[in-house]
Amino acid sequence: MKKIGIIGLGEYLPKKILTNADLEKMVDTSDEWIITRTGIKERRLAAKNEVTSDMALKAAKQALDNAGLKAADLDLIIVATITGDMPFPAVACILQNALGAKAAVCFDISAACAGFVYAIAVAQQFIARGTYKNALVVGAETLSSITDWQDRNTCVLFGDGAGAVVLSEVKSGGILSTHMGSDGSKAGLLMMPGGGSRNPASKETLEKRMHYLKMQGNEIFKLAVTIMAEAAQVALKKAGLECQDIDLVIPHQANIRIIMAMAKKLKLPKEKIYLNIEKYGNMSSASTATALCEAAKSGRIKKGDIVLLDAFGAGLVWGACVIKW
Repeated sequence: MKKIGIIGLGEYLPKKILTNADLEKMVDTSDEWIITRTGIKERRLAAKNEVTSDMALKAAKQALDNAGLKAADLDLIIVATITGDMPFPAVACILQNALGAKAAVCFDISAACAGFVYAIAVAQQFIARGTYKNALVVGAETLSSITDWQDRNTCVLFGDGAGAVVLSEVKSGGILSTHMGSDGSKAGLLMMPGGGSRNPASKETLEKRMHYLKMQGNEIFKLAVTIMAEAAQVALKKAGLECQDIDLVIPHQANIRIIMAMAKKLKLPKEKIYLNIEKYGNMSSASTATALCEAAKSGRIKKGDIVLLDAFGAGLVWGACVIKW
């Protein structure tokens, strides 16, 4: 199989900042409570006229420029999102039109917070087998659109944003391994119950606030630590590596306590964990994507480094990816 790697990166974060002090005026919470339990100080919110495809477009253009490619060079676009502009069509199709990438095959992946890792794994397979040459993978979310701003347990967690990468064949390094897993028996721990075929939109679903995400945080916490650590170990084993070989871990930015507990299980020092949760909160599929972009831009990732992406989300789903830079 061909060596497939990241040849371009891009990100977009909305201008509007919602601080913990702002949230103190909205719900019964405090800056200290939020920081202690989550590590989040502020998060970004999309503007009223800004939707998921808009943010995806800005991140995608930056990634293409960084890769030195044009939209016409793309033959595959995958967008990882749970907050599309609308239930259908796919954000990827809207993005294709906005970019002018007429030759690209387009579809979305719904794997919540693990969506970006899932999308990378899928795109890698297509390129490695020669089906496509250049793939654009985007993680983009407008979680503010499904956040219940009256629920103090969840509204402090989420933000909006987008990150993108361009994948193509590389001469050396690249993606060394990927691992994905799912457990649908725990789907009820994190979900948005309203709006689908089970609970179509109605006066009742609106009154019961069923069109906002619902989460059993304590149960998610327990599972996330163990499963993220195990996913990392499986992906490393597939790559023929061990934890001490990792130069940088880019975890899903869900909760600082989850991340550090996972790092402790893997016996990794804090210096090897990339964090931006305090600035952006949990952006679902966009978290790992924007963190990867920021880490590369800031020089935290150097040529030859071993980078581990590790994510966990609703489904339940999880995924890890080992990349040699």
